[in-house]
Amino acid sequence: MASLKTLNRDSFTHQSAEILAALEAHPAFRAARIVLLYYSLNDEVNTHEFIRKWSRKKQILLPVVVGNELELRFYTGPQDLTTGSYHIEEPTGERFTDYQAIDFAVIPGVAFDLAGNRLGRGKGYYDRLLPLLPAFKAGICFPFQLMEEVPAEPFDIRMDTVITIR
Repeated sequence: MASLKTLNRDSFTHQSAEILAALEAHPAFRAARIVLLYYSLNDEVNTHEFIRKWSRKKQILLPVVVGNELELRFYTGPQDLTTGSYHIEEPTGERFTDYQAIDFAVIPGVAFDLAGNRLGRGKGYYDRLLPLLPAFKAGICFPFQLMEEVPAEPFDIRMDTVITIR
């Protein structure tokens, strides 16, 4: 299996751009007004510029780690990000609690499978958040992160789609 270490920086950037182009072309994303995204780590599809771009057209929410939970906050610009838990940039904007109003959620994962199951980093943050979100859920990943099957329990929330490049 390939890994991010085998991808050079240009390939990483190119693949991230292709994956995000497919995401923004998705009809559910195009129709969405309030979108939950995540501020990517170095081994994830790079969402930083995507967040800035779409924050001019949609309300963007980003998660903030608070104890054992993810709080959602409005993204108001790069100037309002601070380094939080796990060295992830997190917004300092207003807290958002109306989960029913979220139209589209982009969810990170270490791996996804063909049935839409996701494998996280093991802390359970998204496992606790996902049952609260009726929004359309999309996992985004590099091709080497898409597996035939990942471990899943009956209570795990599947993605409505997984977007990568082939």
